[in-house]
Amino acid sequence: KTLPCRNSKKESDLNLAQARVRDLDAQLNAKEADLATALNENRTLENELRELKDQVLSLNLSLEDTKKHLHSEMLRRVDLENHMKTLQEEMTFQKRLHEDELKETKRVHESKIAEVESGRQREFESKLSDALQGLRKQHEEQIQGYKEEMERTFSAKVENAQLTAARNSEFANAAREELMETQKRVDTLISQVNQYQSQNVALESRIKELQNLLDYDRDLHRRRMAEKEEEMAQAQRQAQAQLEEYEHLLDVKLALDLEINAYRKMLEGEEQRLKLSPSPSSHSTAIPASSQGRRFLHGKKRKIKETKKREHSAAFKTIQHVSATGTISIEEIDADGKFVRLKNNSDEDQPLHGWVLRRRIGSVADVTYKFPSRFTLQAGQEVTIWGAAAGVSPGPSDLVWKSQKSWGTGDNIGVTLITDDGEELAERKIMLVPRGEESEQDDDYEEITGSEAEFASQTKRRRKKKCCLVS
Repeated sequence: KTLPCRNSKKESDLNLAQARVRDLDAQLNAKEADLATALNENRTLENELRELKDQVLSLNLSLEDTKKHLHSEMLRRVDLENHMKTLQEEMTFQKRLHEDELKETKRVHESKIAEVESGRQREFESKLSDALQGLRKQHEEQIQGYKEEMERTFSAKVENAQLTAARNSEFANAAREELMETQKRVDTLISQVNQYQSQNVALESRIKELQNLLDYDRDLHRRRMAEKEEEMAQAQRQAQAQLEEYEHLLDVKLALDLEINAYRKMLEGEEQRLKLSPSPSSHSTAIPASSQGRRFLHGKKRKIKETKKREHSAAFKTIQHVSATGTISIEEIDADGKFVRLKNNSDEDQPLHGWVLRRRIGSVADVTYKFPSRFTLQAGQEVTIWGAAAGVSPGPSDLVWKSQKSWGTGDNIGVTLITDDGEELAERKIMLVPRGEESEQDDDYEEITGSEAEFASQTKRRRKKKCCLVS
């Protein structure tokens, strides 16, 4: 009785270990998927960093060109101001030169008048006066014309210089504003680059932590598998030893039965030869022995029939693992892969833009469903995501996955809800594990007694254990 109990306990431990192995495999797949997601995000951030560096380089080149252009415009403004001062000095010099010529002309005429004879002075006084007045008038008109022409020329040049200076000033102000905006953009891009670098460092550290955790889980899984295999091997060796012992005892019992039957026949022959009355014990012992043998054969036939029947209709039980860290939970996963149902457990509407559902089935590649861009799950409401092959007409609380016929079926199905930031908010797993068969085994051997029952029970458990190991 101790050995069947121990074997039953070992089988239950084996089933628990297999369930734990499946759970660890699911966790390993989840960790590998997280690692792949983190690596993809890292590559995306590196590409964005390279693009931002290229943009910063192009903006620096544009800033240098703008500075050069501003410097050249400032030089042109200085040149125009110098040219305007030169024209002003030239106009002043021409004015002084005309005044000196006028004074020299007056002095020459006065000397000529003084040299004229006094006699003829009165004669030509009026003519000279008229000539001087005409000459003075002519010189004044000529000087006035020169003056007006110089003023017009100076005014036009000053106006042109002012317009040019105003245009240059506006262009310089625009260049200065553009330079300030460019500097602001450069500072913003530098801060973004620093932020991306810090995020990249954080992601790299997170990848290292996940890798270390994955290595630790693998080592732990490997050690536990080795321990379970060692326990299974030890149980197999013990079962083999017990089976050999039972076979030996059965052989001894059969030999003793044969020897007892031989002695009984000899005793009956002696009693018949001596004509003694037969002992009642011989008849009473022979009948139970034969009936016991018939019961053993009948129980053995019944055992073989029910064992075959049980092997063809092995039952499984479903274990579901549910976890949720937010307001959205995964309420149901259809076992036939037709739909997955979500529920908003809060009092506020939740927009699901950018959120995804990731499905995992054993070693099959993961598939991802992305919610529509403007979809919002109302407070306290549910939404059902159907496969394309379900053949339903979508209602207000239904969505159809057009690119996927079904959510899939299998012994180990997992669905995870992931936000647009990559955070896992909810998860539901369905696992199929074999049911325990201790009660069925006890019913199979109700009619078998003695050492035959122990031997038959041990043989059956050994066969079932081998089948489990092979599967």
